[in-house]
Amino acid sequence: MHTVLLLTISNIFMTFAWYGHLKFKGYPLFTVILASWGIAFVEYCFQVPANRIGHGQFSAAQLKTIQEVITLVVFSIFSVVYLKEALKWNYVVGFAFIVVAVFIIFKEW
Repeated sequence: MHTVLLLTISNIFMTFAWYGHLKFKGYPLFTVILASWGIAFVEYCFQVPANRIGHGQFSAAQLKTIQEVITLVVFSIFSVVYLKEALKWNYVVGFAFIVVAVFIIFKEW
């Protein structure tokens, strides 16, 4: 559970680092790049321990899969709440296919 919690916190920071600047288009690109780097540093402070703690309990492929699902959930909330963009039906269907991939990756065959 520590891994999932740390990855969730990590993804919140990374989503802001990657997409938060979209609301600040009036700022110079160099400024938002520096701000994004600062936010990304904090993200790494959660992501690296998450993968260290989780590796062994999960394979690297499973860790990446967990991270991608968390990223999609965090991004979906971020885009609706922060960017005020609609979550369209085709996005939801695409994300559902990724959930199927999660099942395939985590199922013991």
